[in-house]
Amino acid sequence: MTVSIDQGQEIVEYLYTAERDAREVIKVTDKYPELTIEESYKLQDKLLERRLKENETKHVGVKLGLTSKAKQLMMGVDEAIYGYLHEDMLCLEWEPVKYSDLIHPKVEPEIAFLLGEDLEGGHITAEDVIKATKYVAPALEVIDSRYKDFKFTLVDVIADNCSSVKFVVGSKWLSPESIQLDSIGMVMTKNGKVEQTGSSAAVLGHPAEAIAWSVKELSKRGKGLKKGDIVLSGAMSEAIAFGSGDSIVAQFDGLGSVSMFCK
Repeated sequence: MTVSIDQGQEIVEYLYTAERDAREVIKVTDKYPELTIEESYKLQDKLLERRLKENETKHVGVKLGLTSKAKQLMMGVDEAIYGYLHEDMLCLEWEPVKYSDLIHPKVEPEIAFLLGEDLEGGHITAEDVIKATKYVAPALEVIDSRYKDFKFTLVDVIADNCSSVKFVVGSKWLSPESIQLDSIGMVMTKNGKVEQTGSSAAVLGHPAEAIAWSVKELSKRGKGLKKGDIVLSGAMSEAIAFGSGDSIVAQFDGLGSVSMFCK
């Protein structure tokens, strides 16, 4: 262990209060440069325990990050990462997101999977994921790293619950068998201007492959995905920054659209 129990508690407090107070902080590895991936996931667990208790909320799912090869190359890593979604992070399309609750938010388009069965074990395939999925829907994830200038290492972002803060799921829910999940085109606009285009193929070739990867990783820590979980399978394009007064819409081929407004 490169951090003691007391140091771990200090890191959790540091990250929790940064989110609570919408305040950016210096990345953890500036003080603890030897922090490992395994330790950062343990810190994430402790941060989530604190969050669940303090915010009186509950677990509703999992989000995946760094699911595009381009993003992995940029970060100098060769694997994706995961964090957790809580009920108080879920936003409704018709309710504005408050900019005052955020630090330097960005939004990215994703496909949400609603699981109809548990998924666990080290041998899960993309086919297993599709069979276990009740519905898929368009989604937006608001990421808001607590770190100054959105600059961090892999272990920093894992400890910070992968920059999770808010997410919106569209109202159109489809059976995963009714759509070609690996070739969904997407256009994301801000205030009516096209900001990003992308494809579901950017998500490890197929969003279900990304979820299968996450199940295998979770199994190494004695965890899995549960029936009823919402899983955000990873960004289909680069994230875009937004501010107060901005309106974001992502339109997905065959899957409909999802929108959010920031006030």
